[in-house]
Amino acid sequence: MTEASQEDTAAAGSVEDPLGPPGEAEAFESAAAEPGDLGDLGGSEPPDGAVDRSGSSVEELIVLLEGTTAERDQYLDSLRRNQADFENYRKRVVKQAGDDAARATESLVDKLLPVLDACDGAMAHGATEVEPIFASLLGTLEKEGLVRIDPAGEAFDPNVHEAVLHEPAQDDDAGTVVSDVLRPGYIWKGRVVRPAMVKVRG
Repeated sequence: MTEASQEDTAAAGSVEDPLGPPGEAEAFESAAAEPGDLGDLGGSEPPDGAVDRSGSSVEELIVLLEGTTAERDQYLDSLRRNQADFENYRKRVVKQAGDDAARATESLVDKLLPVLDACDGAMAHGATEVEPIFASLLGTLEKEGLVRIDPAGEAFDPNVHEAVLHEPAQDDDAGTVVSDVLRPGYIWKGRVVRPAMVKVRG
């Protein structure tokens, strides 16, 4: 063998095996199969000390949304209760104001009744000059809800009549009737302010 052939044979023997020396490939495969090594990156167990946050963020978001919804419902319930309380309060105030106004008007009407009585007495004694004043005052009050009770010849009604005098019944009387009105009565908006003072027969 020539010197050149010997050099080529030595160079060919010095080329390294890509898998390394014999037995090194088997050691690499064995090490890769052990847990926790680079070959276990897709395993189910995280490394020691690591925190698995794959589902925690979703769960925290759900809990946060549930808490926000519950808080919103509480605010809505509170708002509805406050609104209902305010509406009831407003209705009470309006009703109370109406009642106060009605009582004040009724009190004024009650104070004007002696004026009407004085006009009645004056006209009964022939003072015709008071008739326009009486008619104007009575007409104005009647437009506001005053009703005059003047029941001469009507059946006696203890709800609106006050009997102060009595006389025997006549043959054609059917029950107790009002024979004379001593003082007229008045009704203000459906309520008897003053019953009529009457003389009854029967």
